[in-house]
Amino acid sequence: MNTQAAEELPAVSVIMPVLDEERHLRAAVRHILEQDYAGEMEVVIALGPSKDRTDEIAAELAAEDPRVRTVPNPTGRTPAGLNAAIRGSRHPIIVRVDGHGLLTPGYITTAVRLLGEMEAANVGGIMHAEGETEWEKAVAAAMTSKIGVGNAAFHTGGLAGPADTVYLGVFRREVLEKQGGYNEEFIRAQDWELNYRIRQDGGLIWFTPQLRVTYRPRPSVRALAKQYKDYGRWRRVVTRYHRGSVNLRYLAPPAALLGVVGGLVLGAAVHPAFFVLPAGYLLGIVGGSVVEGRGLSAKAWPQLPVALATMHLSWGFGFLTSPRSLARKVIAATPGHQAPAAAEAK
Repeated sequence: MNTQAAEELPAVSVIMPVLDEERHLRAAVRHILEQDYAGEMEVVIALGPSKDRTDEIAAELAAEDPRVRTVPNPTGRTPAGLNAAIRGSRHPIIVRVDGHGLLTPGYITTAVRLLGEMEAANVGGIMHAEGETEWEKAVAAAMTSKIGVGNAAFHTGGLAGPADTVYLGVFRREVLEKQGGYNEEFIRAQDWELNYRIRQDGGLIWFTPQLRVTYRPRPSVRALAKQYKDYGRWRRVVTRYHRGSVNLRYLAPPAALLGVVGGLVLGAAVHPAFFVLPAGYLLGIVGGSVVEGRGLSAKAWPQLPVALATMHLSWGFGFLTSPRSLARKVIAATPGHQAPAAAEAK
């Protein structure tokens, strides 16, 4: 290591909240420790109440490398784990990584350089989904396609520039401290919510396709459905908590669900012509799968329409059924936050 270069670079704390991550944790930490960053680095793992061997593996990692240590996260909730890891960390740059995320080579070096060059509050890049099983490969294709996730650059790629949010993120500590860290009431969508606050405070969120994190998709239809239902449910909370934060991309899955269910009900009860709505949706995802599924195996390709429909309809269901009481609870539990009456009534 170049000693002079190491002294010139800011020290970095990598924070990682984990829960039931025995399958991927060792690989995730290895990809951090093998980064070529010349400055000082530590890894702080926030341990939730896992039911598998996650804690044992984390203890082994800490024993093997003094740069790795753990802090408790009794609730197991992601934002609480992130805040616990931030409090337990020491350095001026905070790199967020998940227990099933794999940093690509040069990730930290590039991110720290861009933080300085762009005078950004947070920089991040692409959530590059890669599956191991045939189902996971189908989900990965869905999660990296515009028909699956819309025009979100951190999923599908794009040009470098200011963004609403990025995947995970590399932050200046003072920015996180000023914002009070992650809002622990947001069990999901905590990244988007934090980045929204940073942007409202004048901070720059910078996206670049140079930064990629390999992401492992959920291993079953049921797990994917729960994940996307929770995404939709909590994104609705964000729109009620922060007025004006909704955009048309968030309304597409609820519209798809209403069209499919409404078409089936009206087609059976009123006139068969209404079946054109669910039929059109089915044709759309099958046609999209033909385009986006190129390169998938013969076993993975037929599962791509299932993955797309699961993501769309589960997200839409979560968004439409997200109770107002949940948003009120979040608002009430957040010190100093006063939502406009119109927002609370939505």
